Amino acid sequence: MKDDVSKVVANVIGSMNESQIQELFETPPDSSMGDLAIPCFQFAKIMHKNPAVIAEEIKDVLEEHKNEFGIDHLEANGAYCNLFFDREKYVKTVLTSIEQDNFGVEKTGAGKTICIDYSSPNIAKNFHVGHLRTTVIGNSLYKIFDKLGYNIVRINHLGDWGTQFGKLIVAYKKWSSKEAVEEKGIEELLDIYVKFNNEAKEHPELMDEARSWFVKMEEGDEDALAIWEWFKEISMIEFERVYKMLGMEFDSYTGESFYREKVPALAVSLKEKGLLIESQGANVIDLSEYDMPPCMITKKDGSSIYHSRDIAAVLYRKEKYDFEKCLYVTGLEQTLHFKQVFKAIELMGNEWYGNLVHIPYGLVSLEGEKLSTRTGNIIYAEDILNEAVKRAKQLIEEKNPGLSDKDNVAKQVGIGAVIFHDLFNQRIKNIDFSWDAVLSFEGTTGPYVQYTNARAGSILRKYGKKLDVDGICYASLTDDVSYELIKTLTGYEKAVKSAAMRYEPSVIARFLVSLSTAFNKFYQECKILKEENESTKVSRLYLVQTVQKIIIEGCSLLGIQCPEEM
Repeated sequence: MKDDVSKVVANVIGSMNESQIQELFETPPDSSMGDLAIPCFQFAKIMHKNPAVIAEEIKDVLEEHKNEFGIDHLEANGAYCNLFFDREKYVKTVLTSIEQDNFGVEKTGAGKTICIDYSSPNIAKNFHVGHLRTTVIGNSLYKIFDKLGYNIVRINHLGDWGTQFGKLIVAYKKWSSKEAVEEKGIEELLDIYVKFNNEAKEHPELMDEARSWFVKMEEGDEDALAIWEWFKEISMIEFERVYKMLGMEFDSYTGESFYREKVPALAVSLKEKGLLIESQGANVIDLSEYDMPPCMITKKDGSSIYHSRDIAAVLYRKEKYDFEKCLYVTGLEQTLHFKQVFKAIELMGNEWYGNLVHIPYGLVSLEGEKLSTRTGNIIYAEDILNEAVKRAKQLIEEKNPGLSDKDNVAKQVGIGAVIFHDLFNQRIKNIDFSWDAVLSFEGTTGPYVQYTNARAGSILRKYGKKLDVDGICYASLTDDVSYELIKTLTGYEKAVKSAAMRYEPSVIARFLVSLSTAFNKFYQECKILKEENESTKVSRLYLVQTVQKIIIEGCSLLGIQCPEEM
């Protein structure tokens, strides 16, 4: 309809194209003011007429097409031309579209590949709350772009290389043992790492030993690499446990270590291009012209650094996957790092550098309480997830003790609540984590959306029969409350596309809250199972079923499961 209307308006205006006109369209705050509004202020500048006069002219022209466009009537109200849709046609169009397998979302990414680099925890360290943000944001973006038809490569770029492993080897040889590591696992590795950093303050020569061991790793020393591989295996067991809780998988665990052997060739290429200079013994790319510090490629001892390994990774991914875009979901504090890396790719003559996107996010703080902080103020993701499941189980015991499969529902609600709380907020904002807010069954929370889905499912189960879709009476869904719910449903495709364009899963989370609110109003004000007219009852049940489909689908795009009962 918008396409048809914009063509007509473009003919009236004369010097604006259809897409420019569509950008001006507005949705009135309630249906009494129309379903679509065309503001005429900008047209007045072009046509040198009063906007109210232009609104009348547009109304008169659209009147000739209202039947074919699905418009019931039009009103010129001041500077606005307001369109009132033919509700029955509109309802049928919307519900028929959603009935399709694609839920009305066009596959715009078919044949294109997107690489998403996210999660990427450091080996020999626990999976902490900071990693939880990159993981849930990255996973949601994967699902969103997959929904749009893109081929997605999920990359877990493990932090498995660098001087910190030299520190760990020194610490292991001085203060630990094979038995201690086998018994305590990653906890022992973290303890000795902390001990190393504390001891190094008093004994700076320990840093020289650490650097020496890292150089041995870079040179392929068997003893150093054997210890490193062992530590990596221990860490992966820890990470996989968290990913299993979150229901996540990756296509590639190729971490920093994979690219170390590619850095010498990268340095040669940069030198040939005249980009590499020596600075205090290290090799760097001078970026002062772009108001950035130098981008280091190799250190004084010739070893690689995360800048050079990331540049090598970009080039490798482009060659291997021929990506349309490569996305990096990391903390806001890494903004400068990626600016340097992307600028280096540009200076190397790669015209596709603009397809590299850093997607930053803010920090997480916990309101009032600390959860199982094993060292300092580090808060571990697994502790938060387990605590969320535990508290969800307690709520179930209080509200619905007879619920079947309570453990699985508690897991879906608890973990879903943590994910939804993260993704409801714009990613760039810092999050203040509060258990009362996260696990509330009211307001802008995951449990509220999940409970709405469970309510819809309960209605359909009580009906107990398969719906006869051929018997739907669309006219019975044109009352104000049903109509507003159906109008809300139409926002789903826009929410998915907007979330992808802005790399912002919060758009979908907020849409789900709006849809849940509209559905609960429909549930309160419209008879469903008690409706005496069978045709109206079936039609309303069909709307319930459609809403449930979209809630389940939308939650899945956030990485959240919906329990059948709560």
